[in-house]
Amino acid sequence: MRSIRLALMVTAWLAGACALTPAAMAQTAPPPGNAAPTADNAVLLTVFFKHDQSRPLSELNAQLDKQGFRKAFPPAGVEVVSWYVVMGIGQVATLRLPASRLREVNRIIEDTAWGPYRTEFYPTYDYKAVGMAEHEKATAN
Repeated sequence: MRSIRLALMVTAWLAGACALTPAAMAQTAPPPGNAAPTADNAVLLTVFFKHDQSRPLSELNAQLDKQGFRKAFPPAGVEVVSWYVVMGIGQVATLRLPASRLREVNRIIEDTAWGPYRTEFYPTYDYKAVGMAEHEKATAN
């Protein structure tokens, strides 16, 4: 558990996105029940790709193609946990990757996504099993 917290803290520092509070770090314990834990070196990273709304979508897509975004992202061996379009914002992708590949993912985004997108990065963890278990516990009483 300590190495997971350390990886999350390093991710937060490297990404420059947000600081983990002691309360948030305390919640990084693996979810109870049948949820499979991730490897000690795996981190989740949520990336916001915010569209440049001052330009038409066709122009943005052409620039993404020219910069090789679709070929480079996601890199091989990085798991895409989710990837959604958020209307009015852009796209939000959550990736699972070894902490050692964080720089690589960042550089791919810098080299291929900047221009059409403004990006934000957030270290992330899966809270669904914990949240749902707490909801069920609260509604059972």
